[in-house]
Amino acid sequence: MAGDIYEDRIMILSQDKTHAHRIEKPSASATVDNPLCGDRVTIDLRLENNRVVEASHHVRGCALCAASATALCANAKDEDIATLIATGDQTTAMLKDGGAGPKGKFEDFAAFGPVAGYKSRHSCVLLPFDALKKALGARGT
Repeated sequence: MAGDIYEDRIMILSQDKTHAHRIEKPSASATVDNPLCGDRVTIDLRLENNRVVEASHHVRGCALCAASATALCANAKDEDIATLIATGDQTTAMLKDGGAGPKGKFEDFAAFGPVAGYKSRHSCVLLPFDALKKALGARGT
C-alpha cells in the first residue's frame, strides 16, 4: 500500500515546511481532527475582500494530510474563497468518483489520485479542506 499512495510528489509536499506555521491574528482559523487516525489540522487564513492574502497550516498527522495541507496553503494566495471550496470539491470527486481532480495552480492534488483506491485514507487528504470550510464558516462566509 505505502508504495502505491506515497509517491515522490506527496513525500516532497509533506516535508515542505514553508507554510507550516501559525498566522498571528488570522482573519479565519479552525482546527479539525480525524478521530479514526488521529490526524489534526489547523488552517489559518488572512483574507482581504474574500481573497487569500496568506494561508498557513499546522499539521499533526500522516504524510498524506501534511502534503494536502501544504498543497492547499502553498497555492491559496490571491485566490478567492469560491476557488478554494471548488478545489476541495474537485479533490473529493477525484477520490470518491474517479474525477480528474483540480487543474492549473492546484494540480498538485493530482498526486493524490492513487489514494482513491484506499477509502480509509480519503479523510487524510480531505481534512485540510474540512478545516478550511470550518474556518470560513466561523467567520460567517
